[in-house]
Amino acid sequence: MHALISSLRLPATRSCLLLALACAPLMPAPAQAQVEVGKASVMRQLVPAETLENSATQQYQELLQKAKAQGALADAGNPQLQRLRGIAQRLIPYAAQWNPRASQWRWEVNLIGSKQINAFCMPGGKIAFYTGIIDQLRLTDDEIAMIMGHEMAHALREHSREQLAKNQATSIGISLGAQLLGLGDLGNAAARLGGQLLSLKFSRNDESDADLVGLELAARAGYHPQAAVSLWRKMGQATGEGGIGFLSTHPTGPDRIRQLEGNVPRVMGLYEQARRR
Repeated sequence: MHALISSLRLPATRSCLLLALACAPLMPAPAQAQVEVGKASVMRQLVPAETLENSATQQYQELLQKAKAQGALADAGNPQLQRLRGIAQRLIPYAAQWNPRASQWRWEVNLIGSKQINAFCMPGGKIAFYTGIIDQLRLTDDEIAMIMGHEMAHALREHSREQLAKNQATSIGISLGAQLLGLGDLGNAAARLGGQLLSLKFSRNDESDADLVGLELAARAGYHPQAAVSLWRKMGQATGEGGIGFLSTHPTGPDRIRQLEGNVPRVMGLYEQARRR
């Protein structure tokens, strides 16, 4: 990745950036959360959320247009698409508990015909599933909810925003503070970086974070928490140690399954409460 703005070696810039990061608001878990996750990194503040969401929307629409041109985009009457949208309607009401911006997002859910085992949720609530992940793994509604919750959690916890900020900081150094002083063009840089959204690889901590937040979202929506465990067992059986698509950026393994098993009891009460409603 090449530098997108020139380096500004100003002591004041460095000081102001560090001060801004120190004062930047954190994104803690909601007070009523049953799972334990860390606070979101202040690094994400270096990439404007609205700019990234707009870029994600543009990239999402381009993807849908390409799929439609290939005859791969499911129409509104597709039973599997209706199934996905019904699950999303149950999950979305709980999203803003993890990120207040989510209440303003224009959520979209689409289905693309492909053998890929893949699904994602881009910043701003743009969700897509590939038929391969549903058909090849023979997913139940509860398991789909776990995948959808996991992907929504990446967007809600702003993992893409954080990764892009870190990439930029590595590439151009502390001079990113120029944007905070009105001396740079970080907003445009973020828009250009948005093209990388689908190729980003999240950290192990990000994946753990998304697993737990997604588990809680799904439980609150009335989907059985144990489905998270059965889902990742299916993933491991389907692709072994590696694989393409979803598993290339979401590696499975015994540690992941053990963590989920340990957290199922934490959210079981939420699930049972939802089932009584």
